[in-house]
Amino acid sequence: MVNFDLSETQLAYQKKAREFAQKEILPVAWYFDEKDQMPLYILKRAYEEGLTNVGIPKKYGGQGLGMLDTSLMVEEFASCGPGLATSIFDNGLGEEPLILSDNEVAKEKYLPELINNFKLISFATSETGMGSDVAGMRCKATPDGQDYILNGTKYWVTNGGYADYASIFATTNPKERHKGILGMVVDMKWDGVSVEKHIPKMGQRCSNTVAVKFDNVRVPSENILAREGGPGFELGMKTFSHTRPMIGAFAVGAARSAMEFGMQYAMKRKAFGQPIGMFEGIQFKIAEMFQKVETSRLMVWRSAWEADEGRDCTLWASMAKFYTTEAAFEVANDALQILGGYGYTKYFPVEKLLRDIRLLQIYEGTNQIQRLVVIKSLMKGGFTPIMPSLDDLPRLRAEDIEDAARQGMREQIVWRCKVCGHIHNGTEPPEECPVCRMKKGAFKKVWPQQ
Repeated sequence: MVNFDLSETQLAYQKKAREFAQKEILPVAWYFDEKDQMPLYILKRAYEEGLTNVGIPKKYGGQGLGMLDTSLMVEEFASCGPGLATSIFDNGLGEEPLILSDNEVAKEKYLPELINNFKLISFATSETGMGSDVAGMRCKATPDGQDYILNGTKYWVTNGGYADYASIFATTNPKERHKGILGMVVDMKWDGVSVEKHIPKMGQRCSNTVAVKFDNVRVPSENILAREGGPGFELGMKTFSHTRPMIGAFAVGAARSAMEFGMQYAMKRKAFGQPIGMFEGIQFKIAEMFQKVETSRLMVWRSAWEADEGRDCTLWASMAKFYTTEAAFEVANDALQILGGYGYTKYFPVEKLLRDIRLLQIYEGTNQIQRLVVIKSLMKGGFTPIMPSLDDLPRLRAEDIEDAARQGMREQIVWRCKVCGHIHNGTEPPEECPVCRMKKGAFKKVWPQQ
């Protein structure tokens, strides 16, 4: 049975997140955007309200919320400030490799620490010369007994300037690509770890983004989440599959606000003697904006549900990621157009939403990569066709059916050329196809069906 009703618990989390976002995030988002600074105190307040680390299992002291529950909260954060939403949720991304790993020692050490104290954990795979091609990373982890010595640089590290810990993916040998990758947890206070300056960005300026350097950092064996040889890469990809639905939730929240601002303006702004929202051109825009927001939310919920059910959610997570983020940009762009010149100014929030939304098509795997993930899944059996193959389509004439019925479907035979699709009626196929000139062997009997 399909049911889209949220539970009372889910509605309570949604309401709590909405109230927090409108009280804490919305009033300061534009100020800190101008300053290009992350207000750390907002993250601390979210922690104190129990709105972070929500996916940590109850076994380790967490709330054990599912991805669908989390998406409801993330949408509300993003509706008031996509950049701050990114930083508030970032602990969820940093924790996910830990949660998914088999390393109970690391789980028992770090997950309760994140619950009991205000601590930040970042996630790092990207490098200056590597983003979408995860297997192309150069950050080196050299085995030293059971430990590893980490050298290199990670780039685009969200919250990296404030993080206490980081989930790092590195390689033992760049030439081995996927098989050389391993995952680990690094304490950002360890000797050899250094953080570079905040990277200035076009949007999401309320979210801290830095480069992190590692100079002969010893990572003990108990901090290794998945070793090289396949498990490390698999852990990284599984992490992305479980967190990409949240990128869709960012998109839904931000697009929803842009749509609402556009609708408000359309009903107040008058031109030619009436509100511009009374003109069909504007009405069509708003209808399409609403459709995109609602469709996007359904895709986020489906992908999050797949993860919560323990299924392989890779296909739905990638589809949701590239559809929702592109739809959100279109919605924000249309909202800005409705506001006209005012939409292009910093006096109104839509230009900031547009800048913030643009990043969603890039991080956690570009949308081009998501399309590759989808097509690879389809080609490998992720999609089961319902219709018969083209070679088996009979394309009967009325007289064929009448003859078949009259003759008990024994003598009327229909043949189809597998090359050009030409249909031949007769007890035997022709010696040569009259259309493409292929020989008799190109014909396949398609009627009567076996």
